[in-house]
Amino acid sequence: MKNSLLSLALIIIAHASLQAADQHADNYNFWWNYVGDHPLLNSPWGLHLEVQNRREDWGDEWQQLLIRPGINYTLSPIVTLSAGYGYVKTYPYGELPVAYEFDEHRIWEQVSYKMQLLGLEWTHRLRLEQRWIEEQFKDGGFKNWRMENRIRYMLRTSIPLTADKKTYLAFWDEVFLNFGGNILKNHFDQNRAFLGIGHKITPTTRLEIGFMEQTIQRRGGDKWEANHTPSIWLMSAWPFGRKS
Repeated sequence: MKNSLLSLALIIIAHASLQAADQHADNYNFWWNYVGDHPLLNSPWGLHLEVQNRREDWGDEWQQLLIRPGINYTLSPIVTLSAGYGYVKTYPYGELPVAYEFDEHRIWEQVSYKMQLLGLEWTHRLRLEQRWIEEQFKDGGFKNWRMENRIRYMLRTSIPLTADKKTYLAFWDEVFLNFGGNILKNHFDQNRAFLGIGHKITPTTRLEIGFMEQTIQRRGGDKWEANHTPSIWLMSAWPFGRKS
């Protein structure tokens, strides 16, 4: 019994020591985003065009630049398949900055599914990413490309605030998980939770302004970021080509 209590005490002490050894950073960022899903003529095909200008220190300096084009295919009114390419440049930012800026190239595939529940429309989005991340020597010289896999799941809904449903409360949460042989200490990658006000400017264009809380576990597993991020999202489904 004494040995069991001693073992339990040692485990608790070791866990507390590991938690104490972790580094935590609070950063205050600002994101400007454009997301376009543009139908092509009368076909089920469409173009996905996305740019995210991610800024640190309330928007004063660069955090990241993301450019993500792709192709959509509408399988049914509730299911859409997508795939494409993504480019990300990450800069040193925040209380725990990386040593050097670096590039990342991605291939991504996703499925989006809509459903009705509790009188609201819910969107489930599952995305798979193959990532090639630039690694550098300490002197800034190019080292190699590190390959990683990541899976992402988002749940999104909105609550109308006006009778015409043009103004609404938007909520979504997205969790990111790493997997594969190169992942050792951070199978949990990050979580993003957003709450904001949206407005339909036209039948195909809407604007959402709100706050996103982003929690990141860095690659070594012992560094955590809490990124407090006001953000603006302009979203368009304007069709390319006239419908007959």
